[in-house]
Amino acid sequence: MSLGLPQPLLKALEKMNFTTPTPIQAQAIPPALTGRDVLGSAQTGTGKTAAFAIPLIAKLLKDPQGTALVMTPTRELAAQVVAMIDQLLTASPGIRTALLIGGQSMFKQLQQLRQRPRIIVGTPGRINDHLQQNSLNLSMASFLVLDETDRMLDMGFGPQIDRIVKRLPAVRQTLMFSATLPAHIVKISQQYLKNPERIAVGETNQPIRAIKQELIRVNVADKYNMLMTQLRSREGSVIVFVRTKRGADRLAKKLNGEKQSADSIHGNLNQNQRNRVIQAFRDKKHRIMVATDVAARGLDIPHIEHVINYDLPQVAEDYIHRIGRTARAGAEGSAVCFITPEDGELWGAIHELLNPGAPRTRPVSHSGKPVGRPYAQKHNRSGFRDRKARDERNGGHGRDDRNGQNGQRSHGRSDDRSNDRKSDRTGDRFGGRFENRSNNRPENRSGRQEYGQRRTARA
Repeated sequence: MSLGLPQPLLKALEKMNFTTPTPIQAQAIPPALTGRDVLGSAQTGTGKTAAFAIPLIAKLLKDPQGTALVMTPTRELAAQVVAMIDQLLTASPGIRTALLIGGQSMFKQLQQLRQRPRIIVGTPGRINDHLQQNSLNLSMASFLVLDETDRMLDMGFGPQIDRIVKRLPAVRQTLMFSATLPAHIVKISQQYLKNPERIAVGETNQPIRAIKQELIRVNVADKYNMLMTQLRSREGSVIVFVRTKRGADRLAKKLNGEKQSADSIHGNLNQNQRNRVIQAFRDKKHRIMVATDVAARGLDIPHIEHVINYDLPQVAEDYIHRIGRTARAGAEGSAVCFITPEDGELWGAIHELLNPGAPRTRPVSHSGKPVGRPYAQKHNRSGFRDRKARDERNGGHGRDDRNGQNGQRSHGRSDDRSNDRKSDRTGDRFGGRFENRSNNRPENRSGRQEYGQRRTARA
């Protein structure tokens, strides 16, 4: 792989045994090297990080004064991106990186910034913290990357991104990548791009073919027993996705009681705790990781062989990102999806995403029986995108990474924190009942107020 890349970058790629570019890399890197803006989409696990990291580093090697900014919606993805960039910089010691994410010490981040890094990778909330404290100067950041564009723009990050972009040079190059790019996200993205090269590799509303998908019809009361059956019949590492943080902790504890080695990861863990869980899973100290959607993106662990959707995601696009945690880098994997009688609307949105233009049909089990309730003809309260658009119009109020040391929060969501709150609150809206819901918190008004007070106190 040459593409006219600088020699230090070629040496790093050779050391990484990086010889043949993936389709998204082969199509995105050449126009990016010429200075074009790029809007790229490709299926999960196809090398999108290198598709923007390689031209980014090539530009900085040719422009000794330039700097670059990479924004991601989650801390885990930001950490993964900076790790990849550091690998590509092994032969370019003069270029330093800084990782600016919530849940980590501001003091340590200030130390990184004092070393004058030329590549900044972070989440919008913490980047805005440093801008407000004048500890970060982006006046020379002529290269901007928005990774996982769909979530960045569709989950309330718009106002934060706008504030950051105002600090960037007017003349800059912008690259935007994601596994899914719905039409409304493409439209929003145009305000950040100038005459972009639109690159789409594969069917972005479809998972890669190497993932074997299986749909299992099950009653809510039987979900755990079915999970145990699936775990005992499969070999290799498994990631189990659930809806709530409490649900993740409870399920991991229950699995350990069954002598199934498991750990949990969710938005209530600080960054060091998340890193320990991920590293232990990467080192195969645990076979099972129970996760909320905080791990649906940016988690690149090659030995994950199975993904089990114990609970369906609240946002249809997250289904593709979830099962994309397996079958990475050309490997094969399997994805199992539990469908309960209460999951009709949730599965309907996923089915519509996977089969655009097809009539909405009720999901069926392998026996051919329909699963869930018939879809309503009018959806006053069931449209996921409608609710997210309303959130954005209201300023995207949610919970991003913790900002600075004062414990305040920015608008936007960088992980599953607000999704947990919404999923509990909207369960009845979909006719849904969540497992052991009575153990989560009271459903009466005083219980909700008490729950809100506890959240305020924790803030």
